[in-house]
Amino acid sequence: EDWAEAWKRYFKPERIGKIVIKPSWEDYTPNDGEIIIELDPGMAFGCGSHPTTSLCLKLLEKYICGGERVYDVGTGSGILAIAAAALGASRVVAVELDPVACRAAVENVERNRAGEKVRVVQGNLLDTVKDRADLVVSNIIASVIISLAPDAAEALASGGLLITSGIIHPRAGEVRSALEAAGLAVCEQLEDGEWVAIVAKKTS
Repeated sequence: EDWAEAWKRYFKPERIGKIVIKPSWEDYTPNDGEIIIELDPGMAFGCGSHPTTSLCLKLLEKYICGGERVYDVGTGSGILAIAAAALGASRVVAVELDPVACRAAVENVERNRAGEKVRVVQGNLLDTVKDRADLVVSNIIASVIISLAPDAAEALASGGLLITSGIIHPRAGEVRSALEAAGLAVCEQLEDGEWVAIVAKKTS
């Protein structure tokens, strides 16, 4: 409990593109054009300050045009799912295996009044989803992304995009190869220090 409270002193509002991640206990006056996401990650991963999360947020802002169906695989705190909805996605399914993180994600969805667009589902990767998506976002680790690649390709509609991060630089080549083997064409790689995010498109 001491740790859970102590770390909050270091979590301050952070602007990533036009998105501002605001801790629920901090005051913040938004500027014109900013999208505010109020967050309490609790024990779940995802507060916006980690490079892998910020890379995904930048790419979501770039690629969401409006009306997309999105899967957020390994949603953690729900930050990427909530951001996708705020940026204009029409429907977001946020999948998370860990029940503690699921509860945090549900609370954050409610906190941001995103419940009409975002549904949190407890499950393993894409095992629980059925319909095709226009965009899949997943901020996990390289080995899981490699194993996820075929299912992500199957879950995407033609022309759909996979945005993925959690990849350390030395493993980026492996991930790219796995995505290409699954039928996804890599169209962008974004880096921040030792971390890499990759965007791949389903062309068939």
